Amino acid sequence: MASSSYSNSPCAACKFLRRKCMPDCIFAPYFPPEEPQKFANVHKIFGASNVSKLLNEVLPHQREDAVNSLAYEAEARIKDPVYGCVGAISVLQRHVLRLQKELEATNADLMRYACNEMPTSTPQFGRRMGTHEGSSFGQSTSGSYYSSPWNNDPCDQDSQDRSGGDHGNM
Repeated sequence: MASSSYSNSPCAACKFLRRKCMPDCIFAPYFPPEEPQKFANVHKIFGASNVSKLLNEVLPHQREDAVNSLAYEAEARIKDPVYGCVGAISVLQRHVLRLQKELEATNADLMRYACNEMPTSTPQFGRRMGTHEGSSFGQSTSGSYYSSPWNNDPCDQDSQDRSGGDHGNM
Protein backbone atom coordinates (compact mmCIF):
# COMPACT_ATOMS: atom_id res chain seq x y z
CA MET A 1 0.00 0.00 0.00
CA ALA A 2 1.22 3.47 -0.75
CA SER A 3 1.18 5.75 2.25
CA SER A 4 -0.04 9.29 2.28
CA SER A 5 0.81 11.99 4.75
CA TYR A 6 -2.54 13.27 5.96
CA SER A 7 -1.26 16.42 7.66
CA ASN A 8 1.17 17.60 4.98
CA SER A 9 -0.52 17.04 1.69
CA PRO A 10 -3.88 15.64 0.62
CA CYS A 11 -4.03 12.43 -1.40
CA ALA A 12 -4.24 12.72 -5.17
CA ALA A 13 -7.99 12.05 -5.09
CA CYS A 14 -8.81 14.75 -2.55
CA LYS A 15 -6.51 17.20 -4.26
CA PHE A 16 -8.15 16.50 -7.62
CA LEU A 17 -11.65 16.77 -6.11
CA ARG A 18 -10.59 19.89 -4.16
CA ARG A 19 -11.70 18.63 -0.81
CA LYS A 20 -10.06 18.16 2.57
CA CYS A 21 -8.32 14.80 2.94
CA MET A 22 -9.55 13.23 6.17
CA PRO A 23 -7.56 10.62 8.13
CA ASP A 24 -10.12 7.95 7.17
CA CYS A 25 -10.08 8.83 3.45
CA ILE A 26 -10.75 5.68 1.40
CA PHE A 27 -8.57 6.97 -1.45
CA ALA A 28 -5.49 8.05 0.52
CA PRO A 29 -3.72 4.67 0.79
CA TYR A 30 -4.09 3.97 -2.94
CA PHE A 31 -3.75 7.38 -4.61
CA PRO A 32 -0.68 9.07 -3.09
CA PRO A 33 -0.06 12.76 -3.81
CA GLU A 34 2.97 11.83 -5.96
CA GLU A 35 0.68 10.11 -8.51
CA PRO A 36 -2.01 12.64 -9.45
CA GLN A 37 -2.47 11.27 -12.98
CA LYS A 38 -3.39 7.84 -11.63
CA PHE A 39 -6.50 9.20 -9.92
CA ALA A 40 -7.28 11.61 -12.75
CA ASN A 41 -7.44 8.69 -15.20
CA VAL A 42 -9.53 6.52 -12.87
CA HIS A 43 -11.91 9.40 -12.14
CA LYS A 44 -12.29 10.24 -15.83
CA ILE A 45 -13.27 6.67 -16.75
CA PHE A 46 -15.08 5.37 -13.65
CA GLY A 47 -15.97 8.40 -11.54
CA ALA A 48 -14.93 9.07 -7.96
CA SER A 49 -18.28 7.98 -6.52
CA ASN A 50 -18.18 4.60 -8.27
CA VAL A 51 -14.56 4.00 -7.22
CA SER A 52 -15.44 4.91 -3.63
CA LYS A 53 -18.38 2.47 -3.63
CA LEU A 54 -16.23 -0.26 -5.14
CA LEU A 55 -13.46 0.21 -2.57
CA ASN A 56 -15.98 0.08 0.28
CA GLU A 57 -17.43 -3.19 -1.06
CA VAL A 58 -14.05 -4.88 -1.60
CA LEU A 59 -12.26 -6.57 1.30
CA PRO A 60 -9.42 -4.41 2.66
CA HIS A 61 -6.68 -6.86 1.61
CA GLN A 62 -7.98 -6.78 -1.99
CA ARG A 63 -8.30 -3.02 -2.37
CA GLU A 64 -4.81 -2.36 -3.64
CA ASP A 65 -5.24 -4.95 -6.39
CA ALA A 66 -8.63 -3.46 -7.27
CA VAL A 67 -7.16 0.04 -7.54
CA ASN A 68 -4.26 -1.23 -9.66
CA SER A 69 -6.74 -2.95 -11.98
CA LEU A 70 -8.87 0.17 -12.22
CA ALA A 71 -5.83 2.31 -12.94
CA TYR A 72 -4.63 -0.09 -15.64
CA GLU A 73 -8.04 -0.27 -17.30
CA ALA A 74 -8.48 3.50 -17.08
CA GLU A 75 -5.11 4.13 -18.73
CA ALA A 76 -5.90 1.56 -21.44
CA ARG A 77 -9.34 3.15 -22.05
CA ILE A 78 -7.76 6.57 -22.43
CA LYS A 79 -5.24 5.22 -24.95
CA ASP A 80 -7.84 3.09 -26.79
CA PRO A 81 -11.41 4.25 -26.03
CA VAL A 82 -13.05 1.43 -27.98
CA TYR A 83 -11.20 -1.69 -26.83
CA GLY A 84 -9.32 -0.61 -23.70
CA CYS A 85 -7.15 -3.32 -22.20
CA VAL A 86 -8.88 -5.95 -24.37
CA GLY A 87 -7.17 -4.37 -27.36
CA ALA A 88 -3.78 -4.72 -25.67
CA ILE A 89 -4.56 -8.34 -24.78
CA SER A 90 -5.55 -9.07 -28.39
CA VAL A 91 -2.32 -7.56 -29.69
CA LEU A 92 -0.30 -9.66 -27.25
CA GLN A 93 -2.22 -12.84 -28.16
CA ARG A 94 -1.57 -12.26 -31.87
CA HIS A 95 2.10 -11.67 -31.08
CA VAL A 96 2.28 -14.95 -29.10
CA LEU A 97 0.63 -16.86 -31.98
CA ARG A 98 3.06 -15.34 -34.47
CA LEU A 99 6.01 -16.31 -32.26
CA GLN A 100 4.65 -19.86 -31.84
CA LYS A 101 4.40 -20.25 -35.61
CA GLU A 102 7.91 -18.89 -36.01
CA LEU A 103 9.17 -21.34 -33.38
CA GLU A 104 7.46 -24.27 -35.14
CA ALA A 105 8.98 -23.22 -38.48
CA THR A 106 12.43 -22.87 -36.90
CA ASN A 107 12.12 -26.29 -35.24
CA ALA A 108 11.08 -27.81 -38.59
CA ASP A 109 14.09 -26.16 -40.28
CA LEU A 110 16.33 -27.46 -37.51
CA MET A 111 15.00 -31.00 -37.95
CA ARG A 112 15.49 -30.78 -41.72
CA TYR A 113 19.01 -29.51 -41.21
CA ALA A 114 19.80 -32.22 -38.65
CA CYS A 115 18.45 -34.98 -40.90
CA ASN A 116 20.26 -33.71 -44.01
CA GLU A 117 23.57 -32.96 -42.32
CA MET A 118 24.02 -36.18 -40.31
CA PRO A 119 27.41 -37.78 -41.09
CA THR A 120 27.06 -41.02 -43.03
CA SER A 121 30.46 -42.40 -42.02
CA THR A 122 32.05 -42.80 -38.61
CA PRO A 123 34.18 -39.75 -37.80
CA GLN A 124 37.94 -40.30 -37.33
CA PHE A 125 37.91 -38.76 -33.88
CA GLY A 126 35.19 -40.01 -31.55
CA ARG A 127 34.69 -43.59 -32.64
CA ARG A 128 31.47 -45.23 -31.66
CA MET A 129 31.59 -47.56 -28.71
CA GLY A 130 31.76 -51.24 -29.56
CA THR A 131 33.77 -50.80 -32.76
CA HIS A 132 36.95 -52.31 -31.30
CA GLU A 133 37.39 -55.94 -32.27
CA GLY A 134 37.11 -58.42 -29.43
CA SER A 135 35.81 -55.82 -26.98
CA SER A 136 32.45 -56.38 -25.39
CA PHE A 137 32.53 -53.19 -23.30
CA GLY A 138 29.89 -50.70 -24.38
CA GLN A 139 28.68 -52.64 -27.39
CA SER A 140 25.48 -51.23 -28.72
CA THR A 141 23.15 -52.66 -31.31
CA SER A 142 21.75 -49.24 -32.07
CA GLY A 143 25.15 -47.89 -33.13
CA SER A 144 24.97 -44.92 -30.75
CA TYR A 145 27.82 -43.57 -28.69
CA TYR A 146 26.18 -44.52 -25.40
CA SER A 147 23.49 -46.98 -24.55
CA SER A 148 20.58 -44.75 -23.69
CA PRO A 149 16.96 -44.48 -24.75
CA TRP A 150 17.60 -40.77 -25.45
CA ASN A 151 20.05 -41.50 -28.26
CA ASN A 152 17.26 -42.17 -30.72
CA ASP A 153 18.01 -40.28 -33.90
CA PRO A 154 14.81 -38.66 -35.24
CA CYS A 155 16.32 -38.85 -38.72
CA ASP A 156 17.28 -42.55 -38.50
CA GLN A 157 14.48 -44.60 -40.02
CA ASP A 158 15.82 -47.81 -38.44
CA SER A 159 15.53 -46.39 -34.91
CA GLN A 160 11.98 -45.25 -35.63
CA ASP A 161 11.03 -48.73 -36.82
CA ARG A 162 12.22 -50.33 -33.58
CA SER A 163 9.68 -50.19 -30.82
CA GLY A 164 11.54 -50.34 -27.54
CA GLY A 165 14.48 -52.12 -29.11
CA ASP A 166 17.68 -53.20 -27.43
CA HIS A 167 19.68 -50.13 -26.46
CA GLY A 168 22.83 -52.01 -25.55
CA ASN A 169 24.19 -53.94 -22.64
CA MET A 170 26.51 -52.58 -20.01
